[in-house]
Amino acid sequence: MTDGVFLSAAIRFDLPPAVEDALLKGVPMFFVTEADLFRDRWYWADKKVVTAQRQIRLAYQPLTRRWRVTASSGASAGVAGAALSQSFDSLNEALISLQRVSRWKIAEPFEVEPGSRHNVELRFRLDVTQLPRPFQIGALGQSDWDISANAFQRLPVEPEK
Repeated sequence: MTDGVFLSAAIRFDLPPAVEDALLKGVPMFFVTEADLFRDRWYWADKKVVTAQRQIRLAYQPLTRRWRVTASSGASAGVAGAALSQSFDSLNEALISLQRVSRWKIAEPFEVEPGSRHNVELRFRLDVTQLPRPFQIGALGQSDWDISANAFQRLPVEPEK
């Protein structure tokens, strides 16, 4: 972990018809990926070391008939970071890009205590709070709008120096 902690993941899901229909009508969808790094403690609950968050915006551009994926992330929640945008010819290509997390740096080397066991918890969800108000009301309590995934991984212990 000399360079920090990097996360790579593949999140598989199909878009429900209601979400795809809203996208085709020009309503952008916002997805949030959050990662928490915890340090094991035998005497108490695990200590949260760092939280990293990235937001992904998926939008259809009817004039050009192209899909746009914009990802922005910060080192920790609430910190503005860099943004990257890509355009795709099909929804399937855009979804493949959206569902893949590759070498996302979630922690700096000084945040990881050598000789301690660490765990990473990953959460992915559709952020319905960023939908226009009429969609928020319609999405409330409907399973078509519930896109989420959770994963947990124990990191290998790095020896103390």
